[in-house]
Amino acid sequence: MRCPFCNYEDTKVVDSRPSEEKKRRRRECNMCGKRFTTYEVVEKPLLMVYKRDGSFEPFDKVKLLKGIQTAIKKRPVSVEDVMTMVDDIENTYANAMQTETTTSEIGDKVLFGLKKLDHVAYVRFASVYKDFNDVESFVKIISELND
Repeated sequence: MRCPFCNYEDTKVVDSRPSEEKKRRRRECNMCGKRFTTYEVVEKPLLMVYKRDGSFEPFDKVKLLKGIQTAIKKRPVSVEDVMTMVDDIENTYANAMQTETTTSEIGDKVLFGLKKLDHVAYVRFASVYKDFNDVESFVKIISELND
């Protein structure tokens, strides 16, 4: 890390603390002795989502949350559980350094999470995600809950 005062390349970390989703570091220049603060942030790769219509769009956490919130409406599912599930999905791709996925892969991960949280929300999300057109589709997805 270069010193912002004298441009010397050798600095030492004097103090390090977590600060929100960053790491705050107090540094001291080994040449001029002045101190300065830096923030370290983990850079996640941009995740692009391949949609059913053949187009790509950047992963949108808010859009995913809206879809899940529609499914859990008036259900006993906590916001923390939903946020944890969405963060886990996002972190799965970031940890694998994966830059592309499909809407169906994300949908399957959401269904897996909802199946553990609330069966009604699971069926609601599945009905939209899998584009149910008949009663048999509902019967099939409900029968899968017993497996």
